[in-house]
Amino acid sequence: MSVVESSAPASRAGTGLRDGRTVLDHLREAVHRYPDRSATICWYADGRPAERRSYAELSATVERLAAALARLGVRRGDVVTLQLPNSWQLVALSLACARIGAAAGPVAPIMRRRELEFMTRLTESPVYVGVTSLRGYSYDEMSAEVARAVPTLRHRVLLGGPTTEGALDFDAFLLGRAWEDDLAPGELDDLEAGPDDLAQVMFTSGTTGEPKGVMHSHRTLYAINRRQIEVLGLTPDEITAMGSPTTLQGGYTWNFVMPIMLGASAVQVDAWDPTLMLRIFEAERVTFFYGAPTFLMDLIREQRQWPRDISALRAFGTGSAPVPPVLVEQARDVLGCRVYAVWGMTENGCVTVTRPEDPLMRAAESDGTPVPGMRVRIVDESTGEPVTAGEVGLLQVRGENQCLGYYRRPELYRQSLTPDGWFDTGDLARDDGYGGIRIAGRVKDIIARGAEKVPVAEVEAALLRHPAIRDVAVVGYPDPRLGERACAVIVPEGPAPTLDDLRAHLTTLGMAKPYWPERISVVDELPKTPSGKVQKFILRDQLKAA
Repeated sequence: MSVVESSAPASRAGTGLRDGRTVLDHLREAVHRYPDRSATICWYADGRPAERRSYAELSATVERLAAALARLGVRRGDVVTLQLPNSWQLVALSLACARIGAAAGPVAPIMRRRELEFMTRLTESPVYVGVTSLRGYSYDEMSAEVARAVPTLRHRVLLGGPTTEGALDFDAFLLGRAWEDDLAPGELDDLEAGPDDLAQVMFTSGTTGEPKGVMHSHRTLYAINRRQIEVLGLTPDEITAMGSPTTLQGGYTWNFVMPIMLGASAVQVDAWDPTLMLRIFEAERVTFFYGAPTFLMDLIREQRQWPRDISALRAFGTGSAPVPPVLVEQARDVLGCRVYAVWGMTENGCVTVTRPEDPLMRAAESDGTPVPGMRVRIVDESTGEPVTAGEVGLLQVRGENQCLGYYRRPELYRQSLTPDGWFDTGDLARDDGYGGIRIAGRVKDIIARGAEKVPVAEVEAALLRHPAIRDVAVVGYPDPRLGERACAVIVPEGPAPTLDDLRAHLTTLGMAKPYWPERISVVDELPKTPSGKVQKFILRDQLKAA
């Protein structure tokens, strides 16, 4: 496959990428145009009333938080660790970091002491902001242990009444005083980040077990969000929502930065619950949702059982895994929306996406064509030369969305770059036949069954069409003769199908016999990252142990 880039003409956003705007500029524009519009609408899984913050209120809160962080000693270039559920506080604090030239360091709430200590030690973060407790776990006690182990972590700020010594209360300390009045006129303006300053250090979600601190500037975040707005034709009238954490790149871009760039409203929900999400769709008239196929499955199942008026929902963007044709059809028939397939990474955001002008089922056949400003190519693993059409190879990308590197691990980032400057994604892909790409799996996910390479992603998509399978992952297990064989790890929908059932199903679909799973494992749920990606290294370890 030769190099593929978007055929879309240069647009007005092309000049925007050079004009030095940051998300704070867009916030100010939204305050000017829509001061009373809700910037954030926060819903809570525990039943608390929803909280709304207008653009005017959000902007004022950002000023106070920025001044408070400066009072805590946060300096330009510092990374502020933010381990918070989806909330207006996370949005406001991330913007406040930019206001004083610091970088946001989002950390998913699922992370525990080992990961948090690694991240804060690497970034030398001076401030941690989290919740006192969440779903029975004490972040107060955990962060106190981490602070004792990491000398640079001088301050801990917690939502919900901290109990450990030295912790500051978010409401009482950060919001309870007009810190902005203590600053000289223009002081925050002098500190504010520019387009090429570090905006974010976001750690990869860990499908391989090794997190890396991905660095993005305000310019690269601008590029990511502007391009996805362009290709999907999104407008300031959108009301967006998200299934996964805002502390991961999907949530951070699609449901935080992008709505502010539009001047739209974003619904933040602190825990995934499909019943609650459908209530939100109905009450808030949500128009756009982004999340992994897992979330799409959950919503379809829930809407079938307890239908609600979700007629405002137009678009469902999904990535992290291939989209089976049945889900595209069910999304149209049950949810009344169109599915768009998206491929990207923490390192580069949205790189390819299917388009509104494509046929409906393209989302089940392709992972899209490159957005303007990004290029992709598929090369042979051994030679590095472009593969012929239809062959699977390494997916490599480059362009204006690409991150700055890995925080304080430049050698690790260099290992991911080719001599001619392309970023090696670690994904396998092929030409989709429409000028775009189709993901075939991760390099580390590939199953080498003798001379055959099993197209894992395609097998999984085929198995998901079986009515008795709710979720599935295909992984390799050792075999003394062939090297590896394929095992289907399934979450059943009712009684579990047998291996013969799966073989009959794949025969009906016309799938080649060497690709069939030769073993089946039934589980209650698949181990996943917060964004919905299956952690296959855990499944492989379990199969080896068995």
